[in-house]
Amino acid sequence: MMTQANEIFDAVVVGGGPAGATAAHELAQAGHSVVLLDKAGRIKPCGGAIPPRLIEDFAIPQELLCARIQSARMVSPTQRTVDMPIDGGYVGMVDREIFDEYLRQRAQAQGAVRCVGSYERISRDDGESPVVHFSTDGEARSVRARMVIGADGALSKVARQEVSAKRPPCVFAYHEVLEAPSVAASPQFDGRRCDVVYDGTTSPDFYGWVFPHGNTVSVGSGSAHSGFKLRASVATLRERSGLAGATMIRHEGAPIPMKPLSRWDNGRDVVLAGDAAGVVAPASGEGIYYAMVGGQLAALAGCEFLESHDARSLRLARKRFMKAHGRVFWILGIMQRFWYKNDKRRERFVSMCRDPDVQMLTWQAYMNKKLVRGRPGAHMRIFFKDMAHLLGLASPA
Repeated sequence: MMTQANEIFDAVVVGGGPAGATAAHELAQAGHSVVLLDKAGRIKPCGGAIPPRLIEDFAIPQELLCARIQSARMVSPTQRTVDMPIDGGYVGMVDREIFDEYLRQRAQAQGAVRCVGSYERISRDDGESPVVHFSTDGEARSVRARMVIGADGALSKVARQEVSAKRPPCVFAYHEVLEAPSVAASPQFDGRRCDVVYDGTTSPDFYGWVFPHGNTVSVGSGSAHSGFKLRASVATLRERSGLAGATMIRHEGAPIPMKPLSRWDNGRDVVLAGDAAGVVAPASGEGIYYAMVGGQLAALAGCEFLESHDARSLRLARKRFMKAHGRVFWILGIMQRFWYKNDKRRERFVSMCRDPDVQMLTWQAYMNKKLVRGRPGAHMRIFFKDMAHLLGLASPA
């Protein structure tokens, strides 16, 4: 990227994952000059599931889907299983290496200027517009803009330097991407089904997963316990899933935030998006959809800021996100704190998933990304069944 010494962009987006790439795309599409700054070769550990709502809202081409999942299987601490088929639909699976690059290229096609480099800091040498400093191949560089969107992950440097908000608790996730075996080689593995494993040996406070991606499969786990050995956990999970002999293609690890930050902007010219803002759903760990929505809302707030020059516009990114998704995050947070606490509760949690009402409402909420209000009878039945499990009156079998 070559810029003139006095050139100023409307926005610099730091981070080229789903949140940053979406923000850059939306800003460029609105006619703003944008720099998308991203490190090369960074892939986040991720199961890669995207719901139909994301595919529709963000016009994701079907060819980016490496698998279409038709059911999930919940696995309890005693290895009991509950199948949750998707009635008349599917969950799309993507490879983050390919998916993220597609989003960056799409932003570039709209006019965003791509730049590979490592973010260092923001300065304001003229007392007004921010200057983003970064390095490329050891060379110090900088670019000036009217505003900055920080989408640089859970350990966001932009957030630490610019936004005074307490960092949220994190789960550290680790996964291995393996070559998918044939049915003959591993009859336990089903390439059309996601396995979600709830037991203390896989994770003392989260879950493990086996997510097919067509020719590959992601096997991973997460935990907030600093002493928990995730690599050993994943090795055990591979063995249980018939994948012990599968060839590993790559592996990644990273922290995943479990709660949105209380503030996403600096009250001046910076707003956060994606993991930097803490928008990963508790309990499920789902982040791609919420990252892209967060990037879209950060860009919308940025457009309003660039037009009005009123820094209060930047607050709207968080306000709009929480209005749409805050209640879901609150409910999922309660679920994680209660049901993931020990194996006895995890056993009951998996048992609850046998219920047809639970399955129907779970899939509808996941696929459409909103709480289902049209079935009061089903909600009432779930309430009483849930209370029975909470009080230990229902059998976990």
